[in-house]
Amino acid sequence: MTTAAASRPPHPGRNYRLLTAAAIITGLGTHGALIAAAFAVLQAGGDGGDVGLVAAARTAPLVLFLLIGGAIADRLPRHRVMVAANTLNCLSQAAFAWLVLAGDPKLWQMMLLTALCGTGQAFFNPAAEGMLMSSVSREQASRAFALFRMAMQGATIGGAALGGAMIAAMDPGWVLAVDAAAFAVAGALRAFLDVGHIPPRAPGGGLLADMRDGWHEFIGRPWLWSIVAQFSVVVAAVGAAESVYGPLVARDEFGGARPWGFALAAFGAGTLGGALLMTRWKPRRLLLAGTFCVFPLALPSAGLAVPLPVGGLCVVMFVSGVAIEVFGVSWMTAMHQEIPEEKLSRVSAYDWFGSVAMMPVATALAGPVESLVGRSEALWGCAALIVLVTGAVLFVPEVRRLTRAPETAEVATGKERGPASADAEGSVGRLG
Repeated sequence: MTTAAASRPPHPGRNYRLLTAAAIITGLGTHGALIAAAFAVLQAGGDGGDVGLVAAARTAPLVLFLLIGGAIADRLPRHRVMVAANTLNCLSQAAFAWLVLAGDPKLWQMMLLTALCGTGQAFFNPAAEGMLMSSVSREQASRAFALFRMAMQGATIGGAALGGAMIAAMDPGWVLAVDAAAFAVAGALRAFLDVGHIPPRAPGGGLLADMRDGWHEFIGRPWLWSIVAQFSVVVAAVGAAESVYGPLVARDEFGGARPWGFALAAFGAGTLGGALLMTRWKPRRLLLAGTFCVFPLALPSAGLAVPLPVGGLCVVMFVSGVAIEVFGVSWMTAMHQEIPEEKLSRVSAYDWFGSVAMMPVATALAGPVESLVGRSEALWGCAALIVLVTGAVLFVPEVRRLTRAPETAEVATGKERGPASADAEGSVGRLG
């Protein structure tokens, strides 16, 4: 029996419920805190550039420490890494809240505390993804991931709405304090995770050797590295369009931020709808179905380039929200199926790294590109990049051929887990 098959419980149980509950709690706190941090900078006399510096301070350590965090999460018990990261996040957000509530926080202080929070996330994210995937069986994976993502998207929407309402009624420091408390509660829940089903890690050759091992696992699977490379461009293009150009279009074409808020709400509703769809739909060719659903992510950029009326923009945002959840659940299911349990966090770290590495560059270049070619042309460029790289990924045979493993796998028989499937083109599930 493979390590992955042996170590996963037969159905989502206590661990899955604890992970989902903790993720909802931190989601509610974090997405309100992101808004509060921006308003705290402005309240302290900062400008848009200062807001950007604080946001960059969070992203930089996330990119810098992700690969180290993935290696550590596969070396140590993952729940301990998660609790330690939550503790760091709790303390840094509590200090940030105290500074804001005490009055006159300095820019360097806010950047430092935000960077500590980003560092915690760099260690938390790979550990959390590995822990979630190791907590469900093949039979339950697709539905469990869909429900988890639905809960996360609901927390995102609720957290942003709650944070906005709290900032309107009180000092943003209190929203940061709520986020610190949320990390404390979530960390306490994660301390009760049971890792007894995970075999002890074999002694390795050190942290660098573990990182190299993760790299070989990553680069040896063409479906994996090609889609991560694709999403490094897709996430950067979507980020530039929706974080930079979207608010500008709303200001200049729609008369203010409120219509853009409606569009973002439509996207959130779409993500919930997509996750709900994936609790029922189980596409046989996981990555082919998921990749086709990346094409609609170009629609919001194109809609902003026109620009569409607010109603039309809301429609394309809703469609893109549905599409990204179809991809997300399919991707998580493929990772769960194909990657050995003891390497999940390291591989997830490369996935996270690819997804966020180009985002700071894209948002920094968005303004100069707009000045050089014009806003509409820049938005059409974002849409074209998404279509181009997604079309290119379809030329990778493993992306087209990787199929869902039978849910009646030989987990209970003690046999080695075999190929996920063999279709008319001769593909097998365990690729690379």
